[in-house]
Amino acid sequence: MRKLLPLVLATLFVSGCGLVYRQPIFQGNLLEKTAVDQLQAGMDQRQVMMLLGTPSIEDPFHHDRWDYVASQRIGRTGAPVVKTMTLWFENGQLARWEGEYFPEQDETLANNSIRYFGPNLAKDKDKKKRGR
Repeated sequence: MRKLLPLVLATLFVSGCGLVYRQPIFQGNLLEKTAVDQLQAGMDQRQVMMLLGTPSIEDPFHHDRWDYVASQRIGRTGAPVVKTMTLWFENGQLARWEGEYFPEQDETLANNSIRYFGPNLAKDKDKKKRGR
């Protein structure tokens, strides 16, 4: 009985963790509101890629259409919310765009990732030593 009590208590504490805090899960492209606000008709594909990054979906049959897809789910059993931002190009120039994204959540998530993980990715330490 004494061995069973700590096991029951540990199970209760661990199972209660999922009930108290539900972290939102984001997947897809992070589109900051400031970057989307800078979009202008006539920009070339390279300029758009510098602002928004690589699109989630590049349709192989329609090279003039880029889709930036993002989803958010809160909790383990919550239904995901999917939003798509679509850009159309004509002759390599941005013609129009429409759709939705998560502007507030994306900006907060981007700021938190920079704060926690730094502005740069991990770099290799002393490549010369590995070659020896």
